[in-house]
Amino acid sequence: MRVTVTDADIQRAFEIVKDDPCFAESVAAIKAGKRPGEMLQAMSLRPELLAGFSKLGEGFYPGGIVERDLKELVILEASRSNACQFCTGVHELIARMMGIGDDPLRLLDEPQRQTDRQRLSLEYTRAAMADSNRVSDELFTRLKCVFTDAELVEITFLIGNINCLNLFNNCLRVMYHGEYEGTPSALRS
Repeated sequence: MRVTVTDADIQRAFEIVKDDPCFAESVAAIKAGKRPGEMLQAMSLRPELLAGFSKLGEGFYPGGIVERDLKELVILEASRSNACQFCTGVHELIARMMGIGDDPLRLLDEPQRQTDRQRLSLEYTRAAMADSNRVSDELFTRLKCVFTDAELVEITFLIGNINCLNLFNNCLRVMYHGEYEGTPSALRS
């Protein structure tokens, strides 16, 4: 990681979010003398960002109105496209824990195994990432056949947010080192 985060930085930041269920596993890890994943370590340098990260997610991830498996595929597609090692690693694990398959990345390239909603959301993700100014009206018409307007807003926000996190992680060389392997169900919620 390109930034230096001390244990004191982590302690200070996590004191602010210690009662937030989103960070329960990280708080437990800190109490056990371990560090949270590097993305949360980096955010610890700006505790307000760490707190905001949780609040923002309540509205669309893992919460929200769109089914979680679809969101995981969107996150994986964007993260794979952006070569974000951290998000790809973490969300591959989450997808496997959710039963999306032993190789969720392979599912991205197998439209015959995807639901219509999954297939269209992945097509939308790719189009938005290729050129967000040129997402076709034809694609949007097909999206509106299977998604409500509120769901489209949520998916669009998810695509933008994961691209932001991918950029954050890539620029700071935030890496996933398997910290969440074997974690309890809190990671899945």
